[in-house]
Amino acid sequence: MTRKALVYRGPAACHGCSEALADLLRGSRWGFDVDYVGDDKALTAAKGTLTAAALYAQPGGGKSVKRAYRQTKGSTGTIRDYVRAGGRYLGICMGGYLAGHWRGFGLLPGDTDQFITSPGADVTKKKDTLVEVDWQGRRHNMFFQDGPIFRVPPASQGVTVLARYASNREIAAMIVPFGLGRVGVCGPHPEAPREWYEAHNLTAEHESSARLGHDLIDALMGDRDKPW
Repeated sequence: MTRKALVYRGPAACHGCSEALADLLRGSRWGFDVDYVGDDKALTAAKGTLTAAALYAQPGGGKSVKRAYRQTKGSTGTIRDYVRAGGRYLGICMGGYLAGHWRGFGLLPGDTDQFITSPGADVTKKKDTLVEVDWQGRRHNMFFQDGPIFRVPPASQGVTVLARYASNREIAAMIVPFGLGRVGVCGPHPEAPREWYEAHNLTAEHESSARLGHDLIDALMGDRDKPW
């Protein structure tokens, strides 16, 4: 069965991030047919376009959450309505930040913050690097570009934590409900291709990270029974 996925590609996304995330989606077991949405002012996915999609993905972006939100905030209501009605939101790095409440779409029960400034973080600079995470109980290295942590109030219901940063146990990836839909967010970059690692002289972890990305997508899609 072919399912439609929409990936944001515009000024709030970094060079190559939209395409890498699209490749991750295409390589999953869900049979996604991927289209890009977005322009230089705001997300242009009309409500009807989103309604027909099984998943909307917001990729990594630039260095400023404030700027990225300014470039996408016009679609906040459309995205929230889509997820609330049963849609799926996938946010990677900046897309994870934008799922939060501070200059974001308000899709999370809590909010986001920088990993590099959190107590006990073993990565403290913004340069592209590897970060250690414990994903479903197993240690992995993942490509990292100043990604977020996710803080969830203790009373939150339905939260599935997939990964924590190894150094300080802050949440690195999770699935949360929003209305009838689900939100999947990840601080590191599971979609990072080999070229990203090579460009920064990092040990290539693209194959194992892609498997983690597919695990994230599987958990996000879950038992969805809508006939896409």
